[in-house]
Amino acid sequence: MLENLHFAFRGIWSHKMRSFLTMLGVIIGIASIIAIVSTITGTNRQIMQNLVGAGNNNVTISLQQGGSDYYMDNGAPSGVTVASDDQREEIRSLDGVEDASFYQSRSYGMDITNGALSLDGAAVYGVDDHYMSTVGLVVYRGRPFVKQDYSSPDKVVLLDENAAETLFTDGDPVGGTIEISGEPFTVIGLYRKSSTFQPTINSISDYQTYYQQEYGTVLMPDTDWPIVYAYDEPVNCVVRAKSVKDMSAVGKNAAEIMNECISSDQSDLSYNAEDLVEKAKSQQELASSTNNLLIWVASIALLVGGIGVMNIMLVSVTERTSEIGLKKALGARKKSILAQFLTESALLTSIGGVLGVVAGIIMAYVISKMTGTPVAISVPSIFLGVGFSMVIGIVFGLLPSIKAANLNPIDALRRE
Repeated sequence: MLENLHFAFRGIWSHKMRSFLTMLGVIIGIASIIAIVSTITGTNRQIMQNLVGAGNNNVTISLQQGGSDYYMDNGAPSGVTVASDDQREEIRSLDGVEDASFYQSRSYGMDITNGALSLDGAAVYGVDDHYMSTVGLVVYRGRPFVKQDYSSPDKVVLLDENAAETLFTDGDPVGGTIEISGEPFTVIGLYRKSSTFQPTINSISDYQTYYQQEYGTVLMPDTDWPIVYAYDEPVNCVVRAKSVKDMSAVGKNAAEIMNECISSDQSDLSYNAEDLVEKAKSQQELASSTNNLLIWVASIALLVGGIGVMNIMLVSVTERTSEIGLKKALGARKKSILAQFLTESALLTSIGGVLGVVAGIIMAYVISKMTGTPVAISVPSIFLGVGFSMVIGIVFGLLPSIKAANLNPIDALRRE
């Protein structure tokens, strides 16, 4: 085997330009596939990160009517009860659930003012004592809600940075007072997400998919919710899964429990989980199906490269006819001649495969710099590319090797 490798290296090195041109088809094919696979992997990772977010693994289960969120400003729907304490504990005890919170909300809370300043288009949430930890929020000024806030008659709120900047242009918001529908609330703290995350926007499509206009948000204890809005209003649920892989199952199981709050005669109402993982997978499949077509196109270059290898090996057999005849006259067996030429063919394409991998990695990063397309180098695809190039050498080198092994030694010697 080592002797065959020695002869193969010597043969390739003695015809450097011819060998390089022979490998060129394999290099281009492998490089194209590596670049495309790296782009697919990078795009899929970005889609998953953009949709699932910065790792808080939250799944929102919301009340929907006809496939869209129920608009509570139309009044609480009949036949839907508030989730009981037993149902809430059942959801928190589900496999794969780290924590869960139940809340009421208004997407566009009106009449939120501080004197002449108003907060238009703000979201208002009535939250329980699990909400901050479940969603991943921290208070960076003032204090968070405490147990007494859920039983005290004092009306208190937390503001996010946007709401604070809008309602309090001068001075510290903490300790200030705002009005919600004419009811005064004391601002006890300002909050933000514990880990910041912004989706990567590379195109108009990404902008439309991921971008969300940020308005101010106000949080109040859920015990204060009826003061401003409505009593016995149905709640939504947000669940924090232990891992990304648990999100789909956790959302589905939590939605089934929440649907127990809806009477059987309300067929158009249901609680549904926002399955971000499945949504990400759907977008990944769409991106991958397009790029898979490009892989097939790139494979044509490998086929052409294989044909080139076959052609040059046939030329090599013709050039070395007398050498083959001499070896056979000295007792070399067919399998030895076959192994020698197969080794040279496989080595030729393997070198081309390694060069193709290097070229593919460089090409992937060049494409990323030029187009902004995310790239993630796939290690399995590198080994697969080199292995596949070796297989090409064996397959397309088989016919010339068989021809060399079957040469008649007398005819071969006479050819000279």
